[in-house]
Amino acid sequence: MPGTVLLLAASPLGRGRLVDAAGVLPVLAAVAPAILSGTDTANVVELADPLEPQAVLTRLRAAAAAPGPLTVYVTGQLHLDRRQRLPHLALARTTPSTVRYTALPWHWIREELRLRPAGATALLLDLHTDAETWRHLAGRPLDSGRTTEVYGRIAPPAGRWGLAEPSYMRTVATLLRSGHRPPLAELHRQALARIADEVATNIVLTARPPAPSDPHAAISAAVSAGRHAEADALAARHEQAAVRAGGPASDDALHWAEVRADLAMFAGDAARSCRAWLDVARVRLAAGQAPDAPAVEAAADRAHHQWGAIHDAARARELGPALAELRLRVPGRRQGALENVQRHLRQLQAR
Repeated sequence: MPGTVLLLAASPLGRGRLVDAAGVLPVLAAVAPAILSGTDTANVVELADPLEPQAVLTRLRAAAAAPGPLTVYVTGQLHLDRRQRLPHLALARTTPSTVRYTALPWHWIREELRLRPAGATALLLDLHTDAETWRHLAGRPLDSGRTTEVYGRIAPPAGRWGLAEPSYMRTVATLLRSGHRPPLAELHRQALARIADEVATNIVLTARPPAPSDPHAAISAAVSAGRHAEADALAARHEQAAVRAGGPASDDALHWAEVRADLAMFAGDAARSCRAWLDVARVRLAAGQAPDAPAVEAAADRAHHQWGAIHDAARARELGPALAELRLRVPGRRQGALENVQRHLRQLQAR
């Protein structure tokens, strides 16, 4: 089965640039797609200094939905947003005061990859930070999801003068240009050995997903085979067990509710997916989670996205008022979200 490769290199265009991220792309692009992916053939998507987080999300979402192995190479810099203190990957227009709106929230990456089967997704990361973010990450590991294989490093600030070098990713690319891709754990070990003096002060990232017994693997296999009802039934059993054990607002119950919302999307049932995401958002809010909490915002955004994909006008009209009510409480990061719902709902009601 063909693999998919996403090459993402991003850093601000102005004085906030800490690392020459895009400079590593020509070296990576010179590697054969099959070697980048570790498969016989592969599709490669390259994003160099993208401007908009939503555009990156769209490419990431498409890559995550593709069948077969997915390898994501990310080079760039992490910053905390001032409001929630969450790690974001800086993009071309990012400044310290606009991180929340112009950078890619790291939890978006985690969320897009979470339904992929264990062992089918790998992240290779060369990330650099400012002093504040470095102190934050020293006590809080970067969360890339429980089904994703992760290798790389996070580097502290390089100093006052000059840009940091993405030497880990450049070394990985150089090793791959030999025409051979060893297992990623070995590739990671070889890269670290070549820049040993540098990484002595880094946070080294090494994470392996759980073994194929993970229920997500069986669900993903059913989705890949088009057995959507079977996938939803499996997830429903786990959701019901989680509700019995900890209640509907427990982490496990909410996780499986989100899985079922995504499964409805994969099955092409946008209305069911929208309704499920609305329910997730309501439960999280009722449990006391803040309207700008990442999981609440994500649920509202996904409900909004799925509502826009409903082709049946009657079903869209039915769900519109609930979405508008939610957007009053959870406006999200995109300006005009509530106005968008209200305008579209007026159009539906005028038909």
